[in-house]
Amino acid sequence: MVVSRPGCGRLAQAVSARLAGAGAVIVTGVEMSEMPEGRTAQLLRWQSEACRELGSPLYGDLLAHASDDLLAGGPTADVLRGHLDARPSSVLALRMLGGVHALVLSGQAPDLAALYPSVGGTPEDEAGSPRAWAALRATMASHCDEIRAWLDQPPQTNEVGRAAALLGGLRCAAAEADLPVRLVEVGTSAGLNLRADHFRVSGPAGSEGDPWSPVVLADGWQGDPLPAGRIEVIERIGGDLAPIDPLTADGRLRLTAYVWPDQTERVRRLRGAFEVAAVVPAELRAESAPVTVEHMKLVPGTWTVLWHSIFRQYLSHADRAELAARVAALGATATASSRFAYLYLEQSRAGGCPVTLTTWPGGRSRVLGAAPAHGLPVRWGPGVR
Repeated sequence: MVVSRPGCGRLAQAVSARLAGAGAVIVTGVEMSEMPEGRTAQLLRWQSEACRELGSPLYGDLLAHASDDLLAGGPTADVLRGHLDARPSSVLALRMLGGVHALVLSGQAPDLAALYPSVGGTPEDEAGSPRAWAALRATMASHCDEIRAWLDQPPQTNEVGRAAALLGGLRCAAAEADLPVRLVEVGTSAGLNLRADHFRVSGPAGSEGDPWSPVVLADGWQGDPLPAGRIEVIERIGGDLAPIDPLTADGRLRLTAYVWPDQTERVRRLRGAFEVAAVVPAELRAESAPVTVEHMKLVPGTWTVLWHSIFRQYLSHADRAELAARVAALGATATASSRFAYLYLEQSRAGGCPVTLTTWPGGRSRVLGAAPAHGLPVRWGPGVR
């Protein structure tokens, strides 16, 4: 999503909030306030608009209130004290709300829990969510230090809905050559999508996976029918600078806290993925994306598939260039027996998130379809964006 806004100060600079995959807004070609409070208040308001557009009216309301509260010197200002110079790409708003959601999930904010659907609460129907804002404001006032502890940690959104794009891409690779898959993911977070072949996806374009899976991506495949192909994953490796263990209570809390509380279907998918992770092992490594690719080797009789989703914006320009060079070098070693595929779902400045697949030998690249940032539904078709 790219949003342009009229000037709100004299500092005319382009700002890019590069964590749109976690639900952040990309902001370009705007003027930012020279005052730290004004600058951060504007970022909170932009994030509010992004949340509304991505289907979370609750967070849209709460962040709009928080923006005003920051300027008024309320509890939001106390929580964000010392962080007003944070880069837009740090997604400060989602860090703050993740800390609040963790309090709700752990039973420490009962008044707010009563209005958070993620824990069985009933959302209010009054415009602007005034009761939820009052409860959030009180929670920030009484739990300031606990929320501030989340501001130093990047959001980890292991969005399970993006597995629909991965499964479709694997089907297309399998249609080229019926070989088992060695799956490698960079920016893997908790590695939940490394278990995508144990999820169920369906829709007019076809279906895939276990009908009894606890993760159901209903109506996830739209558009043109996908080719027939057998998906058999025999190895699962994920690299991340700070991988999360989904088998621990702390890991599950952290991942759930970053899901927006009025998006209960996303919460259900995530909890289903925890069940799958408990019985399907995956190897997670604490390393950068270029290092993960450096360690990859192609193996005869298999597809080696490198995958990532809404991750590229986390990388520096140098890391992007290094990753691309290592992908190209690995592709050059592919043979008809030792095949390599590079598959990703990433945001495009042209709009949407194309699903792109490149296969070797040959280096054939094509756009298979496109999806929203949270992954569902994927619309398949040549050149779809």
